[in-house]
Amino acid sequence: MSRTYQHLSPEERAVIMIERQNGSSLRGIALRLGRSAATISREVRRCGQTGYNASQAATDYRRRRSRCRRAKRLTAGSRLYRYVHDQLVYRRWSPQQIAAKLHQMPESIRPGLVSHETIYAAIYAQPRGGLKQAMVEALRQAKPTRGLGRKSAAAKTFVPEELSIKHRPEEIEQRLLPGHGEGDLIKGAFNRSAVGVLVERKTRFVILCRMDGCTAADALEGFSRQMKKLPAFLRESLTYDRGSELACFDALSKRLNIDIWFCDPHAPWKRGSNENTNGLLRQFLPKGTDLSIASQTLLNDIARLLNGRPRKTLGWKSPEEAMAEELAKFSSPRVALES
Repeated sequence: MSRTYQHLSPEERAVIMIERQNGSSLRGIALRLGRSAATISREVRRCGQTGYNASQAATDYRRRRSRCRRAKRLTAGSRLYRYVHDQLVYRRWSPQQIAAKLHQMPESIRPGLVSHETIYAAIYAQPRGGLKQAMVEALRQAKPTRGLGRKSAAAKTFVPEELSIKHRPEEIEQRLLPGHGEGDLIKGAFNRSAVGVLVERKTRFVILCRMDGCTAADALEGFSRQMKKLPAFLRESLTYDRGSELACFDALSKRLNIDIWFCDPHAPWKRGSNENTNGLLRQFLPKGTDLSIASQTLLNDIARLLNGRPRKTLGWKSPEEAMAEELAKFSSPRVALES
């Protein structure tokens, strides 16, 4: 007799029914099937006093098995499903942000608990259709299948050696004080339009700058216009890549009284906050979009959405909350940050 237990098969149930009709004992049936007598006894007993019926026994077995499966946490129509769907599709939160926020909510008001892996599984397990498409597009990378990687190349250009990132002070590297930003441009259709992206390193606070074009002069005007609205203590330094659009870095440094540092070639991870933010922005400003039609008001609204999201790197505080704390430390009375 096998030591590994297996559920009775339809053929075995048919043998049990025939043997019972022939008057065979339970122990005799068990010996013939190579089963434990207790297994046959339980199987017959489940059918009650009406006699053993193989078809009915199989139906009852399938019903019991369906009740053994773990209930799905994210079922369409439930409060938890609606909450996850709305945060993902309308507020563009990531699954990890949604799961963390649910854990922080008071038990009396939260719709339930779910892990970010469960959210991903629910999204990619859905059948094809408009709802699945909307939820996949709401994810950071909008990949149709989970796990597909993407590659990108880093650009390089000449910058003075003394402005290389390796000479940048340690307090900037360690994110000890606010006021040290990372900058970049995201390009529109055919590289004919652009939006400036500024990220404060300590708080991850995002500022978007409308650009009239993609030239160095356009970048100078766009960054100057928005950064002048910041308090002076939030304009300490800017770390940029080696793109030619910042060829006017010397003029920008003098206008804003700000230090500018440049990353090494092919090293985008040295502006990690900026690179991550560029990826988030593509949810709102997809590749191939004409960015010249994006007004500063629209860009401010997008930045407000990004700054209102809870961030894991900030202990699930939002950049807006983190920036408010920094403003409270450095400002008395409190300085209002202009959009």
